[in-house]
Amino acid sequence: MTSMQLITGGIVLILYAAIAFGRVPALRMNRATIALVGAVILVIIGALTEEQALHAIDNGTILLLAAMMVINVHLRLAGFFRLITVSTLRIAQTPRALLALLIVSSGVLSAIFLNDPICLLITPIVVDLTRRLGRDPIPYLIGLATAANVGSTATLTGNPQNLVIGQASGIPYLTFAAYLTPIAVIGLAICWGVIVTLYPKEFRGRLPQVELPPARVYEPLLHRVMVIVIGLMIALLIGVPVVTAACAAAGALLISRLRPHKLLALDWELLAFFAGLFVVTGAIAATGLSGVLFAQFAPLLQSGVATFTLITAGLSNLVSNVPAVLLLRPEIPNFPNPEQTWITLAMASTLAGNLTLLGSAASLIVAEVARSQGVTLGFGVFLRAGVPITVLTLIVGVIWLTWVF
Repeated sequence: MTSMQLITGGIVLILYAAIAFGRVPALRMNRATIALVGAVILVIIGALTEEQALHAIDNGTILLLAAMMVINVHLRLAGFFRLITVSTLRIAQTPRALLALLIVSSGVLSAIFLNDPICLLITPIVVDLTRRLGRDPIPYLIGLATAANVGSTATLTGNPQNLVIGQASGIPYLTFAAYLTPIAVIGLAICWGVIVTLYPKEFRGRLPQVELPPARVYEPLLHRVMVIVIGLMIALLIGVPVVTAACAAAGALLISRLRPHKLLALDWELLAFFAGLFVVTGAIAATGLSGVLFAQFAPLLQSGVATFTLITAGLSNLVSNVPAVLLLRPEIPNFPNPEQTWITLAMASTLAGNLTLLGSAASLIVAEVARSQGVTLGFGVFLRAGVPITVLTLIVGVIWLTWVF
């Protein structure tokens, strides 16, 4: 290795360790600021030029993520998520049915609208409803977090790492969903089965009859948003490019009488995090470091779906799933069957997020929002359910993808 490769590699290792940890001791830095500062340092030392750094940022992914955020903001303002959640949970007569409906609704919504905002919006509702029903909120919160991750596996718009994979691979929306939806469906059933098995006392008997709060909706906005969302889904299914379709839908929604600051209440930190990570991985490629590393590990990475899944799952839990995908992204076109590898990468990086509470942003969001509501979802408690769910869903994924390819 050259001296520049060694220096870049050292900086990247420190950055990924800080990103995995989530903060820098004694400093109020989060993952977004860590990634941005790291990107600046790599430009300053000459790992890549300013032009290369700007070119490394995948504008398509940033645009797609921002467009999906705009859609989610409008759905939230219209009361859509609360309406779906409250209506779904009101149907349940038993704790087992309540968990099943929660898992299915959060899984389906995450597949369509990104898992992170779904967790952010539904967690306080779950805490409130379980308290009203006199139930332990912990198993239901675990169900929400794991189902959001598993459900998001199914589509290109399910989670941030799938957005990256969709842009880099060019795989059509419907093709991607055809490969991974069966895994997501079986995975949701696994989430339910594992949680019910681990909490037998919680899932006995029937639910008490209580008055649930009405779901407040803004009907004119809700009707308009649903028409545009249905149009978006039709556009995706008939093969319109994902970025074009999502941006068109977001643009149509922004034509509104509502104040712009409400419509553009996006997760700017996540967008900044992505921009910084793109520059960091761009430096790895620009210095030739990715080629050197890939040459060493190529035989192992290319030895089959099972091995690649295991490596991806491990890497995703070391540095988080989005950085893991960005690290592997430049070399996937060099694999014998790139489409199979892209699909496997999406499956493994997403399902691996359920292993620990730190494995995905969705799980962390559930834990943090629940804590603000006075409920503690601990690392060990989540791990008890996360390990069997992750192992079983990854086994299903490996078997399915080995068979279909």
